[in-house]
This record gives sequence, structure tokens and C-alpha cells, in this order.
Amino acid sequence: MLDLEALRTFVTVVEQGSFAAAAGRVYRSQPAVTQRIQRLEASIGRPLFRKVGRVKQLTEDGVTLLDYARRIMALHDAACASLLGDRLSGEIRLGAPDDATETIVPDLLRQISTSFPDVRVVIHVARSAFLMQSLQQGQIDMAVSTRDDSSHARICVRTAPTVWLSATSFKFSRGEPVPLVCHDEPSLYRALAIDALTKAEIPKRISHISGSLSGIRAAVRAGLGITARTVEMLEPSLRVLGTTEGLPPLPDVNFYLYLSGAKPHPTAKRLFDSIERSFGFKN
Repeated sequence: MLDLEALRTFVTVVEQGSFAAAAGRVYRSQPAVTQRIQRLEASIGRPLFRKVGRVKQLTEDGVTLLDYARRIMALHDAACASLLGDRLSGEIRLGAPDDATETIVPDLLRQISTSFPDVRVVIHVARSAFLMQSLQQGQIDMAVSTRDDSSHARICVRTAPTVWLSATSFKFSRGEPVPLVCHDEPSLYRALAIDALTKAEIPKRISHISGSLSGIRAAVRAGLGITARTVEMLEPSLRVLGTTEGLPPLPDVNFYLYLSGAKPHPTAKRLFDSIERSFGFKN
């Protein structure tokens, strides 16, 4: 028998990257989270995590269970909605930045379509700062954004490491100003890159500016410079730079799912509440 709350805790540990981070999200102590995972492992008779250095990584069985756990939670919420005679329908406008449409939005759409098959989601792609403006003005119902704004109802749906990326053939020269490829303002990643280099007293210059993620990728692939981005942007044509090249570490980035306004669309509110239960926390 698989305990539903144990599965929720398991997914939260994976999403947050550690037992300690997950503890605060599920409102339990770290020992309680550890015990819950241990009971889950005992119930299936196989380890879900293995220790690699200072971090814990999923075993092959853990990767398999993670996919099932997410689907089980979505089906659980769908069953509850069906038994309560609460079948949602209509159209919801969801905003998301470019990188989230490749990493986070597919999981959200899968969960929504499983739990509420009659709801149609229209995707609006824009930068996080502009999405928050659209959310404030009621032009979209929900938004995935890296902006930290506690004035809106929100759920932290992913925390992603940020790294320095360059083309595999790019030759990094220490001592020379770091050539940056970045968005025009406003941009979280541009601010993170400049702030990290400034604090480390490393000279820099803006070598290329683009208004889109595809433009950033093209410039980095062409060897015009390096960029700060979440690790999900890594691809075979790119490589990660770090302390070996003398570059400072970059902070993790949180992706939040926001709900619009004091009087949100009723269907959007129900979707938001369903997603919140799946993640087990709200921030």
C-alpha cells in the first residue's frame, strides 16, 4: 500500500532538492520527513535515494516512482472532484516565460488535463516582469514567473540551480572582462549575473542583448559570450562554467505559479487550489 501523503512528501523532496527544504514546504520537521520517506521505502522494499557526495540523488526506482506519484496525485484530485459532482469547464489564460514553457508548463498542463479535462488552457508567453503586469491588470488568470511578489497568491512549483553557460568551443579568458549575453531590462538573470560579477570584483561587458530566449541561445551558441541561466537550458552545444574559470556561484531561482487578483476567475481558483494540494504547500 502506498500512502498518499508519503507520495506527496516524496515529490516535494525531489522538487525542493533536499529533505530540509521539503520539511518547510509540507509543514513537518526534517526528521518527520525523513521518517515518512523511510516508511515509503520500507513499504516498497527498495531505496528511493542514494547519497552522492553531500547530496542525495534518485535511484532508478525513485525515478520510476516519481512519475507514478505525480500521476497518482493528479488522479486522486480528479476522483475527489468527480465524486463531489464538481466538473470544471471553460477557458483559462496561463502566462509563462520561455524557459518555463519547456520545463514547468508541460507538467502543469498534464495535471490540469488529467484532473479537469473540460478546461481549455490558453498559453501566453512573455517575460516574467511583463507577466506580472498582465496578471495585475487581469489580462491573464494565472502565471508562472520568477518574480518574487508575495502580494499575490502563489505556489513555488520549482527551484532550479542557476549556472554560467557558454558554447562548448568558447575560450574563456581570465583577467579580461567577462562577455555577457543577456536580456534587455528588466531581466532577473541579467541582474543575477551582473550582481555576482560585481560582488566578486570581476570586470564585465555586455557583448549581446536579446529580447527572447531563442536569441540568447543563438548568441551563446555562436560564441559571443556567456550567460546566466537555469541548468535546464543546458544542451549538447553548451557547457557549464564555474569556479575552475574563476566565476562566482549563482543563486537558485524559484519559479512561482501566481493566481490573479482579489477576485480571481472561479475556474482558475479551483485549478490553483488543486495544484496547491498536489504540491502540498503554498508560499
